[in-house]
Amino acid sequence: MNPEYRSLLMRSNRLLGAQLVEHNLIKLDDLEAANEKLLDLIGGGSPRQRTVLGILAYDLNAVKEEEILLHQRDTDGTGLVDLEHYEVHEEIKASLNVEECWATWSIPFDIEEDMTFIATAYYLSPAVRTFWAERYDDRVLWYGTTLEGIAEYLEKLEGTDEENVSPDAPADAGSAAPEKPNP
Repeated sequence: MNPEYRSLLMRSNRLLGAQLVEHNLIKLDDLEAANEKLLDLIGGGSPRQRTVLGILAYDLNAVKEEEILLHQRDTDGTGLVDLEHYEVHEEIKASLNVEECWATWSIPFDIEEDMTFIATAYYLSPAVRTFWAERYDDRVLWYGTTLEGIAEYLEKLEGTDEENVSPDAPADAGSAAPEKPNP
């Protein structure tokens, strides 16, 4: 992982965790345990695993993503979006850096006039909001979404979604974002 994106990933996760504690959505002890596990995953885990929110929600069962999404909707007025049926806007695709998206658990998914719509699982992280606001000159409309929504969207962009992965490819053990259920 590029050191620039590693720094962004660390700031994004650290500040998200602090905000989750400050908003009484998790306990400090749970955050400390999640941070320890995150440090291990940053060294060798897949991008899908490098999320303190995923560890808190799926490994430690300390919070539900839905609670966070409803909290930010109610307190900050963010919209909610399901990215499943969205295709990347061509203008965004031309300049999109997927590593930035993984580091911030956010994805610009549409443009209307001069506003960029960004879906994120990390809205509560000031580092994430600042990063994307600077990237798009403060012309951003925020939408909350799940880790799984972000991961599937990014994997589709990278061509690594489950439909494109060889059946012999090893699965990620301990994936923080939940895997797509098998039909």
